[in-house]
Amino acid sequence: MTLGQIALWGLIVGLVMSLVVITGFAYATLLERKVLGRMQARIGPNRAGYIPWPRRGKKERKLLAGVMQPAADAVKLFFKEDTTPGMVDPFVYNLAPMLAVIPAILILAVIPWAGKIPNLVPEQYDYFAIVPGLNVAMLFILAVTSISVYGIVLAGWASNSKYAVLGGIRASAQMISYELAMSMTIIVPVMLAGSMDLGVIVEAQKGGWYIFLQPIAAIIFCVAVMAELQRAPFDLLEAEQELSAGFNVEYGGMRFGMFFMAEYMKMVSFSAIAAVLFFGGYRGPFVDQVPVLGFVYMFIKVFIGLFIMIWLRATFPRLRYDQLMSFGWKRLLPIAVINFIILATVLVMAEEGFFTPIQEAIRGFLG
Repeated sequence: MTLGQIALWGLIVGLVMSLVVITGFAYATLLERKVLGRMQARIGPNRAGYIPWPRRGKKERKLLAGVMQPAADAVKLFFKEDTTPGMVDPFVYNLAPMLAVIPAILILAVIPWAGKIPNLVPEQYDYFAIVPGLNVAMLFILAVTSISVYGIVLAGWASNSKYAVLGGIRASAQMISYELAMSMTIIVPVMLAGSMDLGVIVEAQKGGWYIFLQPIAAIIFCVAVMAELQRAPFDLLEAEQELSAGFNVEYGGMRFGMFFMAEYMKMVSFSAIAAVLFFGGYRGPFVDQVPVLGFVYMFIKVFIGLFIMIWLRATFPRLRYDQLMSFGWKRLLPIAVINFIILATVLVMAEEGFFTPIQEAIRGFLG
């Protein structure tokens, strides 16, 4: 393929994947409301869009109850009155929602969704992604996730409200605290695979997922991601009892919806990153024979990641702010650093042949 054809292919793939993920974000909201309803012995959304089903006695039965609820929510937000409070900074006030959404979409550019599919993936690349073959993909993810806090901080500052400013300050402190621990755990798969290319990391897990080699790193990563997403029990920046909804208190209509769009799209993105780093990505049974199965495996793993995030929200109470910061700095970060140092030491010793006599002795003992 020529350079122009590759650029056109990337543009088409990016457009298609963006539409798929935006649709996925919409139905992630429905999934959360349904799962929370079931966990709390409620029904959840069941009126907007359903297929009537034959009755069982006097009980009405519905198929796909609530399937159009995301569309109904979108229409409601689009047609709500778009007001700008008089005391805000208009430029920054309107810019902040976009700064929140754009990083959530950019993360998806480097995620490998499937292996090499004939007639779909260019010959020079080994996997399906919007930007395949990026050998600094992990640095790209760290940089983009660091940018996402600016949207929240600027939203709080531009709103000219003490509650919004406090929510923005909490967000910046929280994300900086837990991003350090997350960075230390992201380095672990990079060290094991010897590359920052996510496709190489996935292929390096043919023999076994990294969660079995590094369960501590996987657990720390999952906890840090929950804090990075500001999801319960780490949703201190929008604690209703303390901050009257927090950083987005002055927003309404679709601009308010864009912040939640960013939150749920980041849930999808980080679920995909967790699947790639610790759960084998698109690798699975028969994926070498039928490469299209990679999409199925990624979808299943991302779905499980979303379900776990929702489950944690329904299970754990919100932490106090001092507990949140203490847990991040005094427990999570030291464990992540120690785990990183131990792994680096073991890898260097293995490269220098330190374990070779031990391996030979074991082989001789086993015969």
